[in-house]
Amino acid sequence: MDSFSALIRTASHEQHMEAETSTFMSDLLGGRLGVAAYARYTEQLWFVYEALESTAGRLAADPVAGPFLRPELLRLPALERDLAHLRGAGWRPGLTALPATRAYADRIRQCAERWPGGYVAHHYTRYLGDLSGGQIIRDRAEKTWGFARKGDGVRFYVFEEIPNPAAFKRGYRELLDGVAADDLEKQRIVTECKAAFALNTGVFRALGEEFPLSA
Repeated sequence: MDSFSALIRTASHEQHMEAETSTFMSDLLGGRLGVAAYARYTEQLWFVYEALESTAGRLAADPVAGPFLRPELLRLPALERDLAHLRGAGWRPGLTALPATRAYADRIRQCAERWPGGYVAHHYTRYLGDLSGGQIIRDRAEKTWGFARKGDGVRFYVFEEIPNPAAFKRGYRELLDGVAADDLEKQRIVTECKAAFALNTGVFRALGEEFPLSA
């Protein structure tokens, strides 16, 4: 029988690939969009991670979600440094969430308030993605727009307190395999992982409409 972490990875593969290969992300990684599109994407990430991290405190003692809350994963401080670099010191008042981003953040908050297993699904899809595919975005951003290597503008993707990402991801998957949930709850978590990827794809779709490539 497959481990729970393997089950999640396999079951959500299609939704994961749809997100990674969205038109917006393909154009961004291909260098076909300007830094304004990257900055707008970074703004949307702020709303998603604000939802994830501002609600985490209430789950610290929860037997399902609590073990996943690791301080070395926190991204908001790095995001805010990136936004100050991209938008200037007065970035906060002008920050706006796309409707798709708002729906994504709202769903994360709903899970944090009512369903720890659902919160774990969103935690997994975001942070393990950042430790993996997010490094491709960092590399392309540095090369395309001239950000200093691992400096302001790409700090969101730099996990300074995780010196060995591969080992960290192994440990995270072990936590998933030992999650305090029965089979029915695990299936619900898998379903929420798929939903998380779909919500992320919705943000990419909205960004693609905002930054269409000229014909």
